[in-house]
Amino acid sequence: MLSIGGFAQIGQVTHRMLRHWDRTGLLVPAHTDPFNGYRSYDPEQLQRLHRIVALRQLGFSIEETSSLLRDGIDAEQLTGMLQRRRAEVEKERRTAAARLADVERRLQLIEGKTTVSTIEIVQKPLPAVQLAAITVRVTEQPELAGVVGPSFDAVAEIIGGVRGALDTPIAAYTAHQEGIEASIGYAYDGAEQAGFELVKLPAAEDAFAAVHLGEINGIRTSWQALHQEIIARGFEPAGPCRELYLRADESGRTDEFVVELQQPVRETTASPGPSQ
Repeated sequence: MLSIGGFAQIGQVTHRMLRHWDRTGLLVPAHTDPFNGYRSYDPEQLQRLHRIVALRQLGFSIEETSSLLRDGIDAEQLTGMLQRRRAEVEKERRTAAARLADVERRLQLIEGKTTVSTIEIVQKPLPAVQLAAITVRVTEQPELAGVVGPSFDAVAEIIGGVRGALDTPIAAYTAHQEGIEASIGYAYDGAEQAGFELVKLPAAEDAFAAVHLGEINGIRTSWQALHQEIIARGFEPAGPCRELYLRADESGRTDEFVVELQQPVRETTASPGPSQ
């Protein structure tokens, strides 16, 4: 029999790991002293230990590993599990590559080798949301300044009596060859009424977001910085972009806006690399 220390040393695992596997039933000691709780292992259990370690290194969970060892698995099932794990590892690799590229850009900024916007970018999913909105179409981006505020006001006048209805103002934009289509309103789960329409924004599994602070007239510069970073990280826009207004013109001042810019994205075929 081998003590837990000797068994751990041979198997190149920790005492803590062996105790955890004991508690989960994955690798139960051949003997546990009823008085002092000391665990002892049979040398033949080393083969099971090696199998557990190999499966865990492939990324299988405790439950999956236990099932594989208990029930066995045929080649077709194992192939499917490994293919799923390969996809997970590939996604992890792409995420790590994107983070490395981001670190490289920041290092170059510190070293003065390139000019990078100081706007902070985060990557996250976006939830599906239904808007009580007014949809307008403009031919040029500057025209939006004259329609966003009035559209918010028009919808607010209709639904403002509903508790919490004005908590989440959102503007969503879709670019077309003829110009830009904007749906402007509030997250809303009520019924459609005269004066606005219900617009459903789909969930986005992957999106980049940044916060614009200050003058609303400067929001275009923030959007440009966000899109530059999206491209630099190996992504491209995918679907309508959103503006979530967290603070907007509460006291008549135009320099106090806080707006989260949200852009759904998808990966481009080329891998992201450090900026030159």
